[in-house]
Amino acid sequence: MTSEPTWQLILRKSAHKTIARAPRPERERLLAALEAMTSDPFAGDVQPLNGQPLAFRRRVGNWRIFFDAHRDGRVIEVTDVSRRTTTTYRKR
Repeated sequence: MTSEPTWQLILRKSAHKTIARAPRPERERLLAALEAMTSDPFAGDVQPLNGQPLAFRRRVGNWRIFFDAHRDGRVIEVTDVSRRTTTTYRKR
């Protein structure tokens, strides 16, 4: 039984470019995680970001997918995708 996408996924241009530049195995993992988010964006290693009621991050290996979840319209807006470093969360 395949699960129907119940959430609309919007990918910002900067996030799309980052995914396109990622090495192939990591890119495939990121794309699989994004696909899974259309069924349930809060499954997996998802944490809310402090002080931002709509903002969350999903961990995919050494990568982080930052997204806003608009529950009323069932829309996920991926704002950024970045490799986890010591400065990943400083600008958020």
